[in-house]
Amino acid sequence: MLRSLIIFGALVLSVTASAAERMNVLFIASDDLRPELGCYGHPHVKSPNIDRLASEGTLFNRAYCQQAVCNPSRASLMTGLYPETLQVFDLPTHFRDKKPDAVTIAQHFREQGYYTERVGKIFHVGHGNHDDKFSWSVMRNHPSANRFGPEGQAVLKREKNQAGQKKGAATKDRVRGLPWEAPEVGDSDLTDGATTDAVIEILNEVQDRPFFVACGFANPHLPFVAPKKYWDLYDPASIELADNPYPPHDAPKCAATSWGEMRAYVGIPPKGPLGDAQARQAIHAYWAAVSYVDAQVGRLLDELDRLQLREKTVVILWGDHGWQLGEHGFWCKHTNYEVAARVPLIISVPGQSHRGAKTDRLVEFVDVFPSLCDACSLSPPQGLEGTSFLPLVEQPDRPWKQAAFHLYPRSIADHGPAMGRAVRTDRYRMVEWKAERDGFTEYELYDLETDPDENQNVAGKSEYAQVLTELQAIQAAGPRGARP
Repeated sequence: MLRSLIIFGALVLSVTASAAERMNVLFIASDDLRPELGCYGHPHVKSPNIDRLASEGTLFNRAYCQQAVCNPSRASLMTGLYPETLQVFDLPTHFRDKKPDAVTIAQHFREQGYYTERVGKIFHVGHGNHDDKFSWSVMRNHPSANRFGPEGQAVLKREKNQAGQKKGAATKDRVRGLPWEAPEVGDSDLTDGATTDAVIEILNEVQDRPFFVACGFANPHLPFVAPKKYWDLYDPASIELADNPYPPHDAPKCAATSWGEMRAYVGIPPKGPLGDAQARQAIHAYWAAVSYVDAQVGRLLDELDRLQLREKTVVILWGDHGWQLGEHGFWCKHTNYEVAARVPLIISVPGQSHRGAKTDRLVEFVDVFPSLCDACSLSPPQGLEGTSFLPLVEQPDRPWKQAAFHLYPRSIADHGPAMGRAVRTDRYRMVEWKAERDGFTEYELYDLETDPDENQNVAGKSEYAQVLTELQAIQAAGPRGARP
């Protein structure tokens, strides 16, 4: 009762509008989800519910985040601004510390009379960061189940106690526990099932009002914890390892990642590669976590159908960046390579004429904000840096933007901090690594038509000199010059 009164009060304070005049939005985020799904041409991954969403909407084959790490990626998507505009490149920096007047998607919808609420991870919360009070009609932390099952909880408690005794509280807080677990529990006994329960409760409470409800799944971010039944969907013996477990030939050393995030977990070697058996186990765990998330997506879609909301609700699903599963010898994200920067992005708009369409046109996370405004017939706020991709929903093969842009900060030996600025066109990816202190510059260039796995940097090859020059010009012109 109290919860319903809170929601009602928030709605009274907002600008009122008839639900019949407005499309709702169900905004689904999945942490570290790469586009390795059935609907993306990977039938070995069991994702029938995300596949169902794709069959009802539009799937973007070439969607890119702005930076392959949680906080900058999410900040760009939620504000429609590039990382260099926000000056957010790391985990601790909150976008409002750098750009306090930024308007978020949820904030804009709230100001237009929508009830807005999130459950789970939408903004990057943690690492000293926090949520955004301007975005939500009601801000609260919903009761959540454990991230780990019983064994994982016990290991985490033991490791934290040992770390605290040996090295103090600061080290204790950095203990991560097991990298994966297959507990014999129900979906709602773990975080993402409990998140889904809470979102379903909200949908029932706000079904008669315009809403923007955001659901942020923790999986498949480490630790990969999913009920055992999702592990049982896969045969470990059939799991194939990446066929390019080595860095790209002739790539700058600064382009690599040491995947320190994963090395913080129990049993992961502090340096060197994973053994084949452990690598297969990691892939198995990741896929199980994906299938667990997929089942929760199915529950949300089923609830929209049950409430007869599907025909007036825009559903969008995205993963905040890709994730390396041994490609180039890397794990985690934190690079400018295709497998880290490319993301799953699916939108279903009621009444769209091309259901189940797929487009190869280039889109970026900064495009999500204006696209949702377009889908809901709202005028976007001034200053957004993306372009609505809604025209691609109606005409998937129409001419579109020339390039997508993303970046990653690094340090270059003997030259200090550097930024790797990437340009992705239909055929190529160029990365300019430039040191801040002295301007020292290195380049990567990959021909994804002949080398889709980016195994050979051709920036130094004479036959690609003209291509490199053309991509440098695209980068110099920036996103405005690449717009359709």
